[in-house]
Amino acid sequence: MSGVIPHARDGAGVGGAAGLGDPPLVIGTRRFASRLIVGTGKYADLETMRRALDASGAEVITVAVRRERLYNERGQSLLEFIDTSRYTILPNTAGCFTAEDAVRVARLGRDLLEQLGNPGASWVKLEVLGDRTTLLPDPMGTVEACRELVKDGFEVLAYTSDDPIAAARIREAGATSVMPAGSPIGSGQGVLNRNNIVLCLEALKREARDFPVIVDAGVGAASDVSIAMELGADGVLLNTAVAHAKEPVRMARAMRLACQAGRDSYLAGRIPKKLYASASSPWEGVIAPIPGE
Repeated sequence: MSGVIPHARDGAGVGGAAGLGDPPLVIGTRRFASRLIVGTGKYADLETMRRALDASGAEVITVAVRRERLYNERGQSLLEFIDTSRYTILPNTAGCFTAEDAVRVARLGRDLLEQLGNPGASWVKLEVLGDRTTLLPDPMGTVEACRELVKDGFEVLAYTSDDPIAAARIREAGATSVMPAGSPIGSGQGVLNRNNIVLCLEALKREARDFPVIVDAGVGAASDVSIAMELGADGVLLNTAVAHAKEPVRMARAMRLACQAGRDSYLAGRIPKKLYASASSPWEGVIAPIPGE
């Protein structure tokens, strides 16, 4: 790949829209039609969350095991608003700042999901953060925790920065999926460095083009999702952009459509960028003289 938006290659299927034959998103032992993953935190109320999840079309939803309260101040349970027969819950180690803490929280999440009979019990979205100001990942702690969890039988989806070298090291540690950040968590800045995301994709897919790479963090608007998908990402994970939108349900729908549109655009193959104009209609047969000729 170069630093431009890549074309679809190698006989890839067509489009995210129904009936166009796009293959499913494969993450380890699981297959999903939707390529959008959404979180369950930060909503004003659980009913809004439920409606937003439905509008998003997501099949996978994340739950921060350490920070989520199973019951709110009204005595409502988060799990009462999640149809576990419809969604696969992906436990999240958000809020962990050491490898040891992340491994412990991941195991707690597995225990909780096994009690619920959820098929996602053996996987985890791994976050090991470096500090509370930037919430950027600690690359060494992430690799350490990833290795430990893989030995423990987990399928690890690992959050990382957009550094392609760090991303490659996490894959070498046994991650099932690597999730480079578009920008800092909750910042709404979108994909700040498109070239770095392309470099991450190149590094992670060098040995196997079907290795799932999911852009995670920083999404603010539907256009950010489309950009990530047009760069060739296999999926996008987001939370704050929907939960804190003025109309979360409407924004969730926009994110679903943007994910599909970006995927279709990538697989269809964009035209090359050129310095000069290129006429849509041929000049042959034009009667009037062309200025400058």
